[in-house]
Amino acid sequence: MKASKIAYKPLGLALGSLSGVIAGLVFKQVWKQLGHEEDAPDATNKERDWQEVLLAAALQGAIFAAVKAAVDRAGATATERVTGTWPG
Repeated sequence: MKASKIAYKPLGLALGSLSGVIAGLVFKQVWKQLGHEEDAPDATNKERDWQEVLLAAALQGAIFAAVKAAVDRAGATATERVTGTWPG
């Protein structure tokens, strides 16, 4: 296993946790900006309709994926700067 991969493992774990927190905060702000309530609907909330539940889920998934990709890419770039090789 390359040294850059080994060096990236703990960084990747920390960045994964950080990206989840950031994505949650971003989603909450976007959901509020769209004019919805403070919290997104749960799938089992009977008072919310299908459209709103599915919109919230799709939006949350897209934001999570984009934030995770950005944070992972930044971590890999930083690892390359430090070790001289790409960790992938």
